[in-house]
Amino acid sequence: MLLNEKMMTQGECLQNQKKPPSCPRPKPGEAAGGCTFDGAQITLLPIADAAHLVHGPIGCSGNSWEWRGSLSSGPFLSRFGMTTDLGEQDIIFGGEKKLRRAIGEIIERYSPPAVFVYATCVTALIGDDLEAVCKSESQRWSIPVIPVNSPGFLGNKNLGNRLAGDALFEHVIGTAEPEEPLTPYDINLIGEYNIAGELWDINELFGQVGIRVLSRITGDGRFQEVRYAHRAKVNMVVCSRAMIGLAKNMRDKYGIPFFEGSFYGARETAFSLRQIAYLLGDRALEIRVEQLIKREERRLERELAEAKSVLRGKRVVLYTGGVKSWSVITALQELGIKVVGVGTNKSSREDVSRIKERVTADTVLIDEGGAARILKTVRDKKADMIIAGGRNMFVALKEQIPYLDINQERHTAYAGYKGLTRLANHLVESLTHPVWEAAKRRPPWEGVPPYGHYAGK
Repeated sequence: MLLNEKMMTQGECLQNQKKPPSCPRPKPGEAAGGCTFDGAQITLLPIADAAHLVHGPIGCSGNSWEWRGSLSSGPFLSRFGMTTDLGEQDIIFGGEKKLRRAIGEIIERYSPPAVFVYATCVTALIGDDLEAVCKSESQRWSIPVIPVNSPGFLGNKNLGNRLAGDALFEHVIGTAEPEEPLTPYDINLIGEYNIAGELWDINELFGQVGIRVLSRITGDGRFQEVRYAHRAKVNMVVCSRAMIGLAKNMRDKYGIPFFEGSFYGARETAFSLRQIAYLLGDRALEIRVEQLIKREERRLERELAEAKSVLRGKRVVLYTGGVKSWSVITALQELGIKVVGVGTNKSSREDVSRIKERVTADTVLIDEGGAARILKTVRDKKADMIIAGGRNMFVALKEQIPYLDINQERHTAYAGYKGLTRLANHLVESLTHPVWEAAKRRPPWEGVPPYGHYAGK
């Protein structure tokens, strides 16, 4: 079975339990929305203390580097753009020698705990043996050098996410033991990338009830903690499209139960906290979780009263993907907003079924068409606002439609109870901004007489 075929037909993935498999099949040469290499980097770059080396032309190194909002609280080595910068001669005669030299220079200069080496289309096509080079260099330097075989031509970004999880499972997880004593409340977060610092808000919630995140996979992560992720009691999969396969493999090999959850909106946050407490099997923890939920929901009721008075009855088009395609709907509905259109082009069958559970029958599901379909839905449904990714921002501004960035490039955390308050405030600010009223006025130059004319003539 081909590697991409294997990753797309994982039985545990709920959207694959019915035939035909519902994960979008990659088409040759198709990289719209990100290629496989891009997806692998998105998944692994948040491991902040590791070195990340792109084996290929220099153009590939800028594919994901520095544009996502994944934040680190400590090391910033992953922010260094490292590449073998292959040229024509390297492509003709092979790039393995240059790869070995680059790995050695990185280790000597930065002394990282590990080096991740990413294959690209070019190096896969010329036949560089990435695994053999990484294995020999790892033995030479006594440092893990991890091959990530995810050249872009394999398919889309989601496949790259899964291949990155496969690399972690095969080469990293289970290779070390934690230095600190384990607790009965140790969990892993899988597919949480600490966009705009969301993980820090989630961690604060966990700290109030005694839950400890043993391994962050991979937001604000450290290589060593990923190595001992197999000692956790529960895995929570935050983005199922990304690494459901990793959770399945850890369950099968290490016996760690897992569930899929979200922290967008009060209802989803409460569900996730309760599910963690249930799987940990601690009655005292369940009581603490219920107390926390009641306390936070009372606080939200006070803090959101004014924002809800503005947002109630507003209509929005939500155009995003993955876990946000359904979980953000819940958060918006809690604020009194009606979702009249939802993008599904990056959503799995499971995501789409969850969307349908949360919206009404007249909600438009936008599966393709991009900006044109978004604008058509806005006009047909008389939407007040677009909530989407950065690539649609200028479309909204050009059409004079209030807009909020919800994707991974954003700089504001919207997860958890604090995140819901931020989301409400930003929605109000965007909808009530005076620029929209000003944009409706006639330009000052309309009606001005041509140059040289005088009012008295």
